[in-house]
Amino acid sequence: MEFLGISLTEWIGYLSSFFVAISFFMKNIIKLRVVNSLGCIFFIAYGVLIDSWPVIITNAVIVCVNFYYLFINRKPHRVKADEVQP
Repeated sequence: MEFLGISLTEWIGYLSSFFVAISFFMKNIIKLRVVNSLGCIFFIAYGVLIDSWPVIITNAVIVCVNFYYLFINRKPHRVKADEVQP
């Protein structure tokens, strides 16, 4: 299946690269990890489609690390002094 002369597999590769690249522009670490995880999930799908275990394993590990920091190792949100309301 192709769209604009590009295969579905390549589109998934481009989409995953896009999300991973965009994640590096995020200032909020939570948003960064969510967007990066989405890109890595697309990379896992891409790795499956091209039958590349290094791509699958690397991105699966990154998703696990992001999951760990998003859900397991959550630190309480610190309120800055100028955000405190009387």
